[in-house]
Amino acid sequence: MKISKVRLNQWQLHTLVYVMILIRIKGSMVVPITIIKGAVAKGAVCLDGSPPAYQFDAGFGDGLNNWLVHIQGGGWCNSVEDCQTRTNSQLGSSKNMKSSDIYFTGILSNKQELNPNFYNWNRIAMRYCDGSSFTGDIETVDPVTNLHFRGARVFNMIMEELLGKLGMNNSASNALLSGSSAGGLASIHHCDKFRTFFPTKTRVKCFADAGYFAHVKDLNNDYRFERYYDQIVTLHGSSKNLHPKCISRKNPNLCFYPQYAMPYVKTPVFILQSTYDTFQIQNILASRGADPNGLYTRCRQDINACSSDQIQRLQAFRFAFLEALSVVGKDVSRGWFVNNCFTHGQCEFQAKWLGNFSSKLNHMAIAEAVGDWFYDRSKVQLIDNKNVLPHYCDD
Repeated sequence: MKISKVRLNQWQLHTLVYVMILIRIKGSMVVPITIIKGAVAKGAVCLDGSPPAYQFDAGFGDGLNNWLVHIQGGGWCNSVEDCQTRTNSQLGSSKNMKSSDIYFTGILSNKQELNPNFYNWNRIAMRYCDGSSFTGDIETVDPVTNLHFRGARVFNMIMEELLGKLGMNNSASNALLSGSSAGGLASIHHCDKFRTFFPTKTRVKCFADAGYFAHVKDLNNDYRFERYYDQIVTLHGSSKNLHPKCISRKNPNLCFYPQYAMPYVKTPVFILQSTYDTFQIQNILASRGADPNGLYTRCRQDINACSSDQIQRLQAFRFAFLEALSVVGKDVSRGWFVNNCFTHGQCEFQAKWLGNFSSKLNHMAIAEAVGDWFYDRSKVQLIDNKNVLPHYCDD
């Protein structure tokens, strides 16, 4: 129970910093929030039983028939206590959501110079309030806790709203399901389902930012984080919403990992990831459980505080991550942009998505690489094998 508390507190701190950075972004935009009140009758609800929500900014010009559905991140909850804590925040209840929680910037920006490929699309932020990357689905509700594990229903309900009320399926020429962090993981797990909502003539693809959580060993040569995922999958009843071919061959908690799910995903997917993802360094490689003596306490927060031996261990983690990524395959429908930034999440931050100091591979910024891949302008499979040491990118 202590492990889950620590992880939640770390995530709350990350979310606070994330919001503060977005608030300071010049030109960012707040979009009104829509609460789907009718979802309650269908049992498609947040952890506390409140209705789900989304934010919609209409497309314009030649983007009127294009749709980008972006899934908010926010970690997971792996215990009753953990999930109850989330109900006091926007990540577990729409009662605590505000429009200003999410700023439409980066991949959600409506400015051509900041988001050249998707700026005039219909852009939706799917609010995250279930703690399972929209995979949970348990009918029974404990009257003592009043916790609802209905993430999969929430995803379906928001999609039903977009398809019906907003007419997404009738008009779509192009559609992209994107997400960051836990939302990026959700975009992988729901990618093929997203494809089924559209006619075959619609170009449909998926994009995962910082959602490729690797099944790799920690400092103690243990798969400690695997047990955390097992608790999530069990608590939320997620197995029924993971790929059936995967769970027929492996333990369902392993199928929660992208590297075991990706081989079964048929729809084109683009992976945006850092090999030194701060969340994975802090919670998978060098978690407090894996580092009980606190030898990595400073290093996991600041790479400038890492010793040469610790840098070598981080590089070993990079190699293990790239091995986990290799299952994505090299088919032209699969794309990736993999840098070595010490960061977590890049598509929602304007300076990282597209700017004078944004990460570039093969002379392309992230926004340009994703656009070229989506529109089939070129094969985009980029990994930074030159500057392989962890480094800070522009924040």
